[in-house]
Amino acid sequence: MLSLGNISLRRGRKVLFENVSLQVHAGQRMGLIGANGSGKSSLFAMLLGELEPDDGELGLQAADEIAHVAQESPHGSGSAIDYVMDGDTELREVQAAIATSEAQEHGAAPHALYERMENINGFTAEARAARLLHGLGFADDEIGNPVDAFSGGWRMRLNLARALMCRSDILLLDEPTNHLDLPAILWLERWLKSYAGILLVVSHDRDFLDEVCTRIAHIEHQAIQLFTGNYSQFEAQRAEQLSQQQAMYARQQKDIKHIQSYVDRFRYKASKARQAQSRLKMLERMQIIAPAHVDSPFRFHFFEPKKQPQHLLGLTDAVLGYAGSDKGVVLSNVNLHLSAGDRIGLLGVNGAGKSTLVRALAAGSTLLDGERVLSKDTKIGYFAQHQLEMLKPEQSPIDHLRVYAPTDREQDHRNYLGRFGFGGERIFEPVAPFSGGEKARLVLALMIRQKPNLLLLDEPTNHLDLEMRQALSVALIEYTGALVVISHDRHLLRSVCDELLIVHDGIVDRFKRSLDEYPAWLKERELEQNNAETVKKEEPPKQLSKKLQRQEQAQRRKRLKPMLDKVRKIEKRLALSRAELGKLEERLADTAIYSDQDRVAELTQLVQEQADKKAEIQTLEWNWLEASEALEEAE
Repeated sequence: MLSLGNISLRRGRKVLFENVSLQVHAGQRMGLIGANGSGKSSLFAMLLGELEPDDGELGLQAADEIAHVAQESPHGSGSAIDYVMDGDTELREVQAAIATSEAQEHGAAPHALYERMENINGFTAEARAARLLHGLGFADDEIGNPVDAFSGGWRMRLNLARALMCRSDILLLDEPTNHLDLPAILWLERWLKSYAGILLVVSHDRDFLDEVCTRIAHIEHQAIQLFTGNYSQFEAQRAEQLSQQQAMYARQQKDIKHIQSYVDRFRYKASKARQAQSRLKMLERMQIIAPAHVDSPFRFHFFEPKKQPQHLLGLTDAVLGYAGSDKGVVLSNVNLHLSAGDRIGLLGVNGAGKSTLVRALAAGSTLLDGERVLSKDTKIGYFAQHQLEMLKPEQSPIDHLRVYAPTDREQDHRNYLGRFGFGGERIFEPVAPFSGGEKARLVLALMIRQKPNLLLLDEPTNHLDLEMRQALSVALIEYTGALVVISHDRHLLRSVCDELLIVHDGIVDRFKRSLDEYPAWLKERELEQNNAETVKKEEPPKQLSKKLQRQEQAQRRKRLKPMLDKVRKIEKRLALSRAELGKLEERLADTAIYSDQDRVAELTQLVQEQADKKAEIQTLEWNWLEASEALEEAE
């Protein structure tokens, strides 16, 4: 058990929190949220012994093993799998003791050491480390490569795998999804849901918090308030609290009405019907969560583009890649044509070619062959991580903004930058010491000020906190231009995209399923690849007759049918449960329920039913995973 008794913590003159008391027990998974600078990282540092509380008592068992992800990029010539196995310190101690004992005169380790090795599952540790690496996206032939052979993002994945390798009692994760693609995030969610110890996680990925967390700790006003349930349930409970503050609530309603006006204007106009329907769906969701964000410091909108050409940009028979590099051709036969109102999300594992595609759209820099046609009236707004590095370190936010709005008054600049969280004298300070989140907000502000009619966004939320992500989602919903977005933030994709494309195996395909079905698609792909490898290894002899082959295939189908039927049955139940959850969330979208005191019992019941339905879906997803793995093994 972890306990805080009347804890107070300060950094310099700033009080982060005071008189905080809480308890966390084994098996609980707590999401730690709060504004930047509220004390989340400092709380982790206190638990790790790097900071001492100013007052109160921190309750930790002396024997408790605490694991956390190192923030420094690892290096060395040792293999990736050895680096990960080093995370289990007891394993390494026992291995060293055995090696020392065997090197002595008797040449054999005491039985007690082998028994201890067995008790800590030491003989299967290498397989356990390999599974962690595979789950985080490392190929089987890469786990023996030296640590120095990997790029920075992959080295941070090694740090995460090393933390998971530790047989810890308490696991501290600070933004664990930052360097992961969506498949790796989905795997990490499954792993964490089976973690038996205490999990404390800081994340700005709301879907990740929804899937993993059973409690939410909200740091605000120098206090920590606990909420039962995941992040969406926290929002509903917080919305109920804040909806009583009518002045702030009324302010948020203006945003809802703004979107509603768009829907009312265009929902019956054929050329705008799809965009209107997309906004209508998000409006229903927004009405549930809006009151929970009434005090957000971020509030901005995209400017209306000066021109809206019907045909914006197209790639025809394009071959994309990097001439003269090891990557060579990445994508072939790409035909993608962007029109006014298109809202496209790109899916695919890291390295599949999503960024390569966006770079080809943005400037044609990765176009090796084929045709790129850009309309003369198309104005592109391109956001990518490397653009943060293109900010001039010695210049201030207002210096950067003046380049794009030289005729605006200083007060106009102040007002505009204030919507992105830059206030007071901060707008005159050099950007060199700014955090990644502040630089990302500034790049977004500069991009929006150029009034683009086509947005190309490559992981725009990577450095943004929950409030800024919410503000960006709302702004993109209202945006009238076209957009293409790469993001591992499923909430953003679900909110702003009408169409999904999947980048895989050197091609770009339309993804005909919903975003929620993406994990199932990934599992099916893995099964297909494993089956293909099995068939390749066990090809039937050439002299085997076609008739006998057909008979064997029929027997195989008959043997696998019960397992396949089970998988499909679970998939049907999942679809039904998700539909029922959708109906519950529609009822929760009724803003009247939050302000009517006579409906408090109804609201409480709906929130409970929502939690139960999400738990049922989670169980079904695990059952589906187990059934799929059983089918895979049988195949």
